[in-house]
Amino acid sequence: MNKALEETRLRGLHWRVWFLSAMGVFLDGFDLFIIGVALPLIQREFSPSPFMTGLIGASAVLRSIAGGTLGGWFTDHYGRKALYLVDLAFFIIFGLLSAVSWSVWSLIAFRFLLGIGVGVDYPICASYVSEFMPSRVRGKMLIGAFSFQAVGMLSGALAGVIVLNTIPGSEAWRWMLGLGVIPAVIVLALRTTVPESPRWLIEKGRFEKAAEIIASIVPALKDHVSAIVADAAAHAKNIKTRKMGYGQLLSKRYFKRTVLAVVPWFCMDIATYGIGIFTPTILAIITFDKETNFILKDLAATKGAAYLDTFLIVGFLLNIWLVDKWGRLRLQILGFGGMALGLSVLAIASATAAQGGASLYLVIPGFILFNLLMNMGPNATTFILPAELFPTSMRASAHGNATSAAKLGGALGIFLIPVLRSSIGIPSTLITVAVAAILGLIVTAAFQVHTTGKTLEEINPGDVR
Repeated sequence: MNKALEETRLRGLHWRVWFLSAMGVFLDGFDLFIIGVALPLIQREFSPSPFMTGLIGASAVLRSIAGGTLGGWFTDHYGRKALYLVDLAFFIIFGLLSAVSWSVWSLIAFRFLLGIGVGVDYPICASYVSEFMPSRVRGKMLIGAFSFQAVGMLSGALAGVIVLNTIPGSEAWRWMLGLGVIPAVIVLALRTTVPESPRWLIEKGRFEKAAEIIASIVPALKDHVSAIVADAAAHAKNIKTRKMGYGQLLSKRYFKRTVLAVVPWFCMDIATYGIGIFTPTILAIITFDKETNFILKDLAATKGAAYLDTFLIVGFLLNIWLVDKWGRLRLQILGFGGMALGLSVLAIASATAAQGGASLYLVIPGFILFNLLMNMGPNATTFILPAELFPTSMRASAHGNATSAAKLGGALGIFLIPVLRSSIGIPSTLITVAVAAILGLIVTAAFQVHTTGKTLEEINPGDVR
């Protein structure tokens, strides 16, 4: 049974599961970037303090902390598909309400609740894709799905440019925040057509249903459903089902894996969200500071950010090419080093701009290096590792736990950037974020568990997978 799942070629169902999972990550990227474009307009309408500005940006990410943890637990207990639909319902409802917010606090509240959908989708997406895909392409398919975050960020930038050009007034930010609801409704409808994960069904003893799905994945087995049922039952009987619980993640067996899954992703999202959401703001301050027209300044910075975001996609393409050749951990270490270097270049550019220097020659290379190496390395690999390091009985919970830690890092980055910028300046702020990237590098090097080229059975011997 497992051999058949591992060796089958990719079919329509594989691609459907992959694409609909990827679109959840797309919505996260879109929402992440569009709030960065909308923030200057929101600031102009509501005049929030730096503290409130950080809270507006971080509100959806903060709620993702609970969304990831609770969503992972519910996904392991009640199935991948049920949560696959609930999370998008949250995104749609509170995305619409965010667009009609009447005050700073209402906006923060609705963005906070929207984040539940974002947080839940990460462990579901990773679990679905990893459990459906053959091991020979699992890494590529996981990264391919996660690369839609960059597609979403680029789409958010382009949507911001279009809205600013067509609706130049103060209401433009409302249209920006509401646009993400359109693809979310379409994806929600299409997600009703995908089946439950057969690995999860086997872990829960639902062998007949698992057999039907396996037969649809491997058509050669469609006349052997009863044999699949017997094989699944024997397989479940002969392997050890570990007691589910978050305490298990800190046990001697899984502690090293938990540290590798959690800490680098936390460090990476400090930089990814902190820099990503404020890319237009940083560009405007460093490069377009002489522009006096507020809308033109925001538009110029957004166009610049859209250009730079293309390197996020290039980074993901490089990761897809290299992830099974160089391995997850090598790319993660290389990526963290490149992020720290890119942030250091940006810090020098910011200091040069303050002294009247030609900072543009450093800003572009700095952002390119940061975006390219981030997505070639840890922004991709930290998403893969929690889905591979743990067995089926705790995969979504472990991934949700790592997601929550990552979103905590993201919220910290988003919240601290405007506060640090106003207190210690942009150069010192960028160096502070670079230190987080270096910490991620150190932990990755110290807690290595290799998963490249291995099946889920080989990574987790003796456990329900």
